[in-house]
Amino acid sequence: MSDLTIMPDQRLARLDGADLPLGARAFDVLAYLHDHADRVVTKEELLDHVWADRMVEEGNLTVQISALRKALGRRAISTVPGVGYRLTLGATPAQETPANLRPPVPDKPSLAVLPFANLTGDPGRDYLVDGIVNEVIAALSRGSAFFVISSTSSFTYKGRTVDVADVGRELGVRYLLEGSIQQAGDQMRISTQLVETETGHTIWHDRFAGSVTDIFELQDRTAEAVAAVLEPKLIYAEAARARKKPTESLAAYDLCLRAAPMVYIQNVREHLEEGLALLNQALELDPDYTFAKALICLAHTGAFATRWWPIEKAQAAVPLAREVLDSRPDDALTLGIVGHYIAYLGGDPQRGMTAMTQASRLNPNSFTVAMLKGWVHNYLGEFDTAIEQLNRARRISPLDPQIGVATCGVAQATLMQGDPAGAAALYEQSLTEYPEFASSFLGLICCYWEIGDRARAGVMVDKLRAKVPDMSVSMFQRTRPFIDARYSERMCAALRGLGFPE
Repeated sequence: MSDLTIMPDQRLARLDGADLPLGARAFDVLAYLHDHADRVVTKEELLDHVWADRMVEEGNLTVQISALRKALGRRAISTVPGVGYRLTLGATPAQETPANLRPPVPDKPSLAVLPFANLTGDPGRDYLVDGIVNEVIAALSRGSAFFVISSTSSFTYKGRTVDVADVGRELGVRYLLEGSIQQAGDQMRISTQLVETETGHTIWHDRFAGSVTDIFELQDRTAEAVAAVLEPKLIYAEAARARKKPTESLAAYDLCLRAAPMVYIQNVREHLEEGLALLNQALELDPDYTFAKALICLAHTGAFATRWWPIEKAQAAVPLAREVLDSRPDDALTLGIVGHYIAYLGGDPQRGMTAMTQASRLNPNSFTVAMLKGWVHNYLGEFDTAIEQLNRARRISPLDPQIGVATCGVAQATLMQGDPAGAAALYEQSLTEYPEFASSFLGLICCYWEIGDRARAGVMVDKLRAKVPDMSVSMFQRTRPFIDARYSERMCAALRGLGFPE
C-alpha cells in the first residue's frame, strides 16, 4: 500500500518517501482531497477552495487532476460522475469484471456520456443537468460514425466512485465524455471534456455559455457543437491509435483509420496519395467496405480541388461512387462524401443533392455533411441556402481542418450574389485556412478583375498557372460543376481579360 505524506507548512508532498514535483495549485488540490479522503469532494468545493481568490474555468481543475494522476498513478484519484473526485490512493482496487464477461469494444469509435456535475448550487436542478446530458446523447446517437452507450447504462455511474479505465472496460467503450454545469445569476455555463479511457488522457475540452431563459437553445447548441466536434476528433484519435499497431496486423478498418486524416486534410499531395494507397489495400481485404469507398471518393475530390490531378483522373472513382449510392448506405458521412463527389465530378448535382439531403437527416450535426451540402447548393445556383448551410458548418466546428473549404463556399455564393469585394475578402480568408484550394484562386481572379484590381489579379493568375500550367477558358468550362450559366460567363470574361487562351 502506498504511503502519501502531506506537509502543509512546507507545501510538500511525498509518496513512499520520495518528494512529488507538484505545482502550487496541484498541491492545494491534493492537500484538500487528502484532508477529506473519507468522502467525495465536489468539483464546486474544490474550485471554491483552491481558487477562492478568483473565478476560473473548470478546465483548470481538470488540468490539476490530470497532473496528480500522472504523479500518483492513474487510480490514485477516482471520478464520481455528476459530483466530483475522491482520493483513493492505497485503497483496495475494486474487483474487475472478468474479461469474458466484458462487452467487446465495437469496430468503430465508441463512447459513453457520463452524468454531468451539477455546479449550479441548487441540487433541485439535477433534472435540468440530466436533461442536457440526454440531449447530448441523443445528438451523438443520430450519427452512425460512432457507437454511443445509452443513458440508461451511463447514468448508472451517477454518484459512484469510478476509474475511467474501469468504466471503459465495463461499457466496452474507448472514450468518455464528462462535463459540468455552472450558473451565476441568469447565466449558465456548460463545460465538457473527452477522455480516452485506457490512458485517462483528455483529447478535447470546451465550454458553452448562455442565458437560463434560453435554456433550450443553449441545450440544443451544446448538443450540436459536441456532436459536430467529436466526429473529426474521434477520427483523428482513432487514427493515432491504429498507427500504433504493427503494420502486418492491420485489418481493413485500421487501414481506413490511418488513411482518414491523410485524405481529410488535403494540404500535402504525397499524404493524400499515401492515404489513397492505404484505402485501396483496405478494399482488397474487404471489397464491400463502403466507408473505404467513400474515402476513396474524398481523395479523388481533394486531388482535383487542389488541381494535383487532371479531371479525367479525378473522375475515375465515379463508378465506385455510383455503386455506393446504389447500395443505399445509412451512414451520414458516407452519403455526404459520395453525394458531393457525384455532384462535383460525376456530373449529377441533383442526385448528389438527394444523397446530401438524406445525409443531413441522418446526422444534422456533422460539419463535413453540412459543408459539402452547402457546396452542392452552390452548384445548383441556390446561393442563399448555400450561405446559410456553409455558415452553419463554420459555426458548429470553427476549428475544423476543412474550415477553409466552407469559407471558400461562402465566398463563391457571395460573388454570385453580386458582391465581388465582399467575396474577395472571404476568398482571401479561405486561402489562409486552406492554401492549396484552387477554387479560391479562381474566385479571386474573377473578383479582382471585376473590381478593377489588375495587380492582385495578376498575382493570382501566376499562382493558378503554377498549379495548372495548361489552364484555358475551355478547360474551365469543361471542368466546372456549376449549372448557373452566369458563373461561367463571369469567370470566362475574367480569364480572357487576363490573357488565358481559349
